[in-house]
This record gives sequence, structure tokens and C-alpha cells, in this order.
Amino acid sequence: MALIKSVNGLTPKWGKDCYFSENATIVGEVTMGDECSIWFNAVLRGDVAPITIGNRVNVQDGSCVHVTNTTGPVVIEDDVTIGHNATVHACTIRRGALIGMGATVLDHADIGEGAVVAAGALVLQGTKIGEHEIWGGVPAKFIKKTKPHQAEDFAKHYVEYSKWYL
Repeated sequence: MALIKSVNGLTPKWGKDCYFSENATIVGEVTMGDECSIWFNAVLRGDVAPITIGNRVNVQDGSCVHVTNTTGPVVIEDDVTIGHNATVHACTIRRGALIGMGATVLDHADIGEGAVVAAGALVLQGTKIGEHEIWGGVPAKFIKKTKPHQAEDFAKHYVEYSKWYL
């Protein structure tokens, strides 16, 4: 079972059919919907501000989702994929978006519906990425529009994968 830890009276909550890897860590004010998966060595630290996650979200191996008490919450909407070793900090990620492996999304960034942040990209503080756009690089810049359902389809795969482990 994952490390589920309360801090300062704040305890993680989640919906039905969620999978948490044995060495995932979920701390504090973290609220998740149904069919979410938190994979090996992923950390969700809602110790100083809330992390709110929708349905069918997957946070893959080695990723970190966190905030600080001065930067506000993390909001991750339904059907989002957070790729391996990504860092997501005090930002908003809209429905169906994909954060690529090793990407970093900084404070107050807003990732649009169905958008893709490419592997290794650095999304700077306050950046707004539009719906169905692909951004990449350091710092991240607009590359092109996505193909239909390009980002959204990743989340469906991880709902299926998580059932193997339940």
C-alpha cells in the first residue's frame, strides 16, 4: 500500500477504483476522483496547499506534484496524464492534457484542454497554453496544434493498466 499521510489534520481523499503503487506517497490535502492511478515513486504533497485531481488522472513513475503556501493550489482536471519524472507545481492542468516525461510546469501556469507539454519541456511561471496546443523546449514555446484526441487517449490506456494492478 502507498504511503498515505495526514499532516496538520489534512488527510488525502479519493474516489473508487483508484490504484496507488506500493511506494507512491500521498500527503495532506489531496482530493482525487475515480479511476486515478499514482505510480511507482510518485509523490503528491498537499501539505501546505490543496491538490485537486479529477477522474481518470494518472501520475506516472517518479513524478512530483506540489505547491508552496504562497503560490496556491494545483488543479488537475479529468483525463490528464502526468508523464514519468515530471514536476507539476502550483498550476492548473485542464481536461485531457498530457504533461510529457521529465517536463516541469511551474507556478500559475495554465495548461489548456487537450494540450501537450513535450518531454523535457520547461513551462515557465504564469505561462498560458491554449487548447490542443503542443509546447516544447526550454523555456517551452508553441510548436503546433495537436491531432484530434492526441493527448486524451493516453489517460484511457492508464485506466486499463491500473486495472492490472488492482
